[in-house]
Amino acid sequence: MSYIDWAVLILTLMAVIAYGIYKSTHEKNLDSYFKSNNSMSWFLILLSIMGTQASAITFLSAPGQAYTDGMRFVQYYFGLPFAMIVLCITFVPIFHKLKVYTAYEFLEHRFDLRTRALTSLLFLVSRGLSTGISIYAPSIILSTILGWNIYLTNLIMGGLLIIYTMTGGAKAVAYTQMQQLFIVFTGMFLAGYMVVKLMPEGIGFTEAIDVAARMGKMNTIVTHIDVTDNAWWKDKYNLWSGLVGGFFLALSYFGTDQSQVGRYLTAKNLKESRMGLLMNGLVKVPMQYLILLVGVLVFSFYLFFSSPVLFNEKLNDKISQSNLLDLNRRQDSLNAAAKLYSFQLSNASKDGEAEKVAEAELSLKQVVQAKERLRSEAKNMVKAADRSADTNDTNYIFLYFVLHHLPKGLVGLLIAVIFLSAWGSIAAALNSLSSSTVIDLYKRIWVTKQSDTHYYRASQWITLFWGIFCITTAMFASQMGSLIEAVNILGSLFYGTMLGIFVVAFYLKKVEAFAVFYAAILAELAIVIIYSADLVSFLWLNVIGCLLVMLIASGIQYVKKITASSQTNA
Repeated sequence: MSYIDWAVLILTLMAVIAYGIYKSTHEKNLDSYFKSNNSMSWFLILLSIMGTQASAITFLSAPGQAYTDGMRFVQYYFGLPFAMIVLCITFVPIFHKLKVYTAYEFLEHRFDLRTRALTSLLFLVSRGLSTGISIYAPSIILSTILGWNIYLTNLIMGGLLIIYTMTGGAKAVAYTQMQQLFIVFTGMFLAGYMVVKLMPEGIGFTEAIDVAARMGKMNTIVTHIDVTDNAWWKDKYNLWSGLVGGFFLALSYFGTDQSQVGRYLTAKNLKESRMGLLMNGLVKVPMQYLILLVGVLVFSFYLFFSSPVLFNEKLNDKISQSNLLDLNRRQDSLNAAAKLYSFQLSNASKDGEAEKVAEAELSLKQVVQAKERLRSEAKNMVKAADRSADTNDTNYIFLYFVLHHLPKGLVGLLIAVIFLSAWGSIAAALNSLSSSTVIDLYKRIWVTKQSDTHYYRASQWITLFWGIFCITTAMFASQMGSLIEAVNILGSLFYGTMLGIFVVAFYLKKVEAFAVFYAAILAELAIVIIYSADLVSFLWLNVIGCLLVMLIASGIQYVKKITASSQTNA
């Protein structure tokens, strides 16, 4: 990066951090540290929720996901608006009525302390692991730009976040996310604009999208399911998995995950919480669509301009010089062919010449497939040299474009976007991990009847503990492939069970604590087995986990009732 880029990056980051800490300077108690003294408007709630969701993974990995797999990932969010409506009717009023710090306090009111502690632990494990991956995402950038060791980079990135979160608490998180999202959306808009602006003469937004669509990248809605194919359950992104699985995942995430519940518990009142959630349901899908669209535009860009064999340039060091020269020579030939056929396809499409369109489209598809085979060949060479190497370079595609094609200053801003989105989501996650640990375990079970000052100080030390835990997790994140998928898979391993506990609490009034506690344990074991056996797509794990808790809990309660009745009659 140039000096201008470094200046833009450093000044942007420092300004946001200073503002967040300034806004929370005088907040020194649990109410302010975890709930911002219930002072947040719906607009700040919306920004905080979106900022927590929109991690660096979203802006780093989502464009790469669209580049490789098209737009169909957006279907993953289709169930979210419906989940927001259900939450506003059921979960949110109860949380506000009880004036809870965490969602899991409600479970002690409904069941017992044991069920509350179990659900809190499920959250802590899932969110702790996911946050580790979120730390790894911006570390990729520093490591790539500066050539730093990835493990050292994880330590630096995680250390900065720990200081930031320990100092400010929930208020710093909320106020900085407002600034972060403004910069993030500005940066992503400029990135999309620059992709189109850098296209060859005669190729604009419409032409770029048209070429991408003919290559199958505008597959926004996938409705076809071949029920005769035993693997159809494994299709990760189609309309049905998005609506059903996405609904259950969103309901779990926003209703039972403290990193999200903690955002809307800071609201002034029930109305503000509901408004923030409903607006999130309206905004999230189009926001994600536009981010993915940037990835599709980058795909079109690399049809008209030369793309590398591997976007993670560090992997080239693991390929012998002779093989690398051969790969690059063949890639150059394919790049030239892709450019030729892309122009032919675009021109024929403009002129309405159907026969020429079909001919150019077929030729271009064959070239794109050949480029993918060449990428696979290169990855196999890397694996042969180093079996531990991560050859999934999806996370590097957008970063490669930013570093190699954007003008000075804008590169620094885009890197700042990825950093800020990382810091906002990680800070919120660390704050929620600390709040759940302190409120549900430390204050309730381990160290009771202490002063508010004691628990405030303990909160800061527990934030430090979780920061260290997440940094440790980040050290192993390089083997997880597409980061945006890895985070969602981790969540899906736990969210279904957590949601099932809450659904039983709300709707199955006759089920008691004993039944739901053991149902949750059995359901979680079943989910781990199902995932390990690769039986279904990860989105369906949320549905299965929830239903298993409900069914098993009802069964245990019924057996207990029959047993008690038999003993009474005897």
